[in-house]
Formats: sequence, C-alpha cells, structure tokens
Amino acid sequence: MVRFIPYIKNNIDPFNPIRAEPLEQINIEPVKFPDRPNSERLSFIDALRAWAILMMLQGHFVSALLAEGYREGGGTTYLAWAYLRGVTAPVFFTVTGFIFTYLLFKKYEKGWSNPRVKKGIKRGGLLILIGYVLQIRFGLLLEGSINASFDIVHVLQCLGLSMILIVALYLATYKFNKYLFQILLGSITILLFLSSGTVGQWEYGFLPDWFSNYITRENGSVFTMVPWFGFATAGGCLSGFFLSNLAKHGFYPKAFLIVLSIGALLIFQSYEFIRDLGILADIRFLHSALDDSYLFARLGVVLVVFAIFILLRNILNHKILLDIGQNTLAIYILHAMVLYGSITGHGLSRYFHHSLSLSQVVLGALFFLTAICSVVLMADRKAKRLFG
Repeated sequence: MVRFIPYIKNNIDPFNPIRAEPLEQINIEPVKFPDRPNSERLSFIDALRAWAILMMLQGHFVSALLAEGYREGGGTTYLAWAYLRGVTAPVFFTVTGFIFTYLLFKKYEKGWSNPRVKKGIKRGGLLILIGYVLQIRFGLLLEGSINASFDIVHVLQCLGLSMILIVALYLATYKFNKYLFQILLGSITILLFLSSGTVGQWEYGFLPDWFSNYITRENGSVFTMVPWFGFATAGGCLSGFFLSNLAKHGFYPKAFLIVLSIGALLIFQSYEFIRDLGILADIRFLHSALDDSYLFARLGVVLVVFAIFILLRNILNHKILLDIGQNTLAIYILHAMVLYGSITGHGLSRYFHHSLSLSQVVLGALFFLTAICSVVLMADRKAKRLFG
C-alpha cells in the first residue's frame, strides 16, 4: 500500500517566511570527496541543491500568486506539481545534514578541535538570526510594535538549530567509534518520524511561545524540530556511508542501486512494515505512528531523487547550475524579500495574491527564477572579484 499523503495540509504553505507558511536551505561551501586517490568535488550535491532551490522559487511563486480557480478540483498536473513541490524541503534538510555531517566526519577524532564544530555553531546561529530578521516588519518596529508572527519558527531557524544539535551529538560521541555516531543519527530519524503525531498532540502551554514554537505547530510554526530534524539526521547518517565507501572502485553504480533500493522500500513498504510490526509487538505507540508513515515515504522520495542525481552526475555539472547550488542562502533571502515582502512588508504576494492566470504565472515564474538567480550570481561574482 503506497501512502502518498500530500505534504501540504490544511492549505498551509510551509515555505512562506511571513505567514507561518515558510524554505529551505543554507549556503555551505562546496565539499570535496575522494573518488580515486585524487579528490574531486561531489558536484551532484551542488546540482541537487540547485534543483531544490529552483523548485522552491517556482513553487512559492505559483502558490502565492495563482488564482484560486486554477486550484479548485486539483487536476492531475496540479496534484503532481504539488507533490513534487513537497519534496523540496526534505531535500534541503537531508542535503544540509549530509554535507555538514560529512565535514565533521573528516576529522572525527578531533572533538572540540574539529574546525567544523565552531563553524557549525556559528553558521547555525547565523541562520537562526537571519530567520528571525526576515520575519521582522520594520515599519511596525519603527512604530514601536512588532508583528505577532515574529517568533514563529520557519525553515532557517529549524535548519540552524539542526546544525547545532548535530554538533552536540558529535561532541557526545566523538570519543567512540564513528559508526556509533552514524547509528545514533539514523535512530533519531526513526524515532522522530514515528513520534511526530504523538509529540504534536502534547500541550506546551507551560513553555514560552518562542520555545514551544520549535516543537509544536499550534502557534503557526510549520518547520518544527519534530519531524524536520529527522531529515537532517538522515542525511548525516547517509554521509557516513559515503565517507566509508566513496574511495572504493565502482562506488557510484553501487551507491545508485543501494540508495534507489532503500528509497523504493521506504516509499512502498514503510506503512506495511510499521503496521505489521505494531500488530506483532502489540505496541500502541506503533499503532498511533501509522499516520506518520508518510514521513518515511517522503524520505524515500528524497533518496530516489538523490539516486537520480548520482546517476546524472556527469551531465548535471554545468557551472551556472553548480553556482546556483552554492548560493542557496542568498537566493532564499532575496526571494523572500521580493515575493513575500520580508522586512519591508512590500512584496509581490501583497499586490497579486492569488490573482494571476495560469499563463501569467508560468511566464512570471520563469522570469522570477531567472531574475533572482541572475542577481545573486552577479553579486557573488562581483564580491569574489572585489574581496577574492
């Protein structure tokens, strides 16, 4: 039984950074992996991040501006678009966990001396700060008030805290075998996915709102740590597999088959496995976790996409595409300001919310993608020329 449960529930856009409807990704320096005795950059990761950020741009544009009449009834094309759009956030979280944890793995025994520890804490804190700044309406701030949605947790805050937690897990396990760290990351993914529904039903009124927003969606947060941290730890677990095997001969074909097979199993068998295990063990927790099996299926889709990019790694290596994948944070910030009016309160969604025809949205999305990416890439090249 396949559980293709739509990611977007209750008509909430999980990517809008202004209205409790936020994405997704951070800008981490390119990674080099040893494929042979010589090291080469795993360029398909940058290509995968580029695909995810482009999916985010068009998805946000269409979702924010397409007229209601084109959504009603939800034809096959629209439903397919909505489902694929829902893969964007899991891809970003998984790839972020993959890259960052791989860099920790490279100098695993160093502990606090590992340069990625301090860099990870600083980067995680910066993402959290940027996430909150994007939610400030400075017009209201100048009037002596602040918008009510300021402390809602969106993607950047969740990604930032995820990085900091991965660092904490690393510091707790670096004195042991690195496989313990890898197993711990995978176990956290399973636990968070299985407990997502249960945790969401608990009451958090005794906690300050800014804190509880990281746990519950009650106040409008969508990117809560449960289950989204689970995608980051899944990526971290996968990075251990790459670390251990990437230098071996014929790794890529084997990696493609393994990642694809695991992804297919998660998509087609996760519901049945949880159901049968619950019946066999008669554990109430597993019965209640059935509704959360879609998270495993969604991770399976991410792995299938991952496998496709492994297969096409020698094709999807154009410099522009890779540059886009290396500048996702800047692209995210600019798109949030232009589309949603982050900081200023004046964005396209304010003036054209759910008002454009299908043809207008398609042409507009193409222009939006081109304009945002062009501005960011030109600024990046200019900065490199000026500052090296």
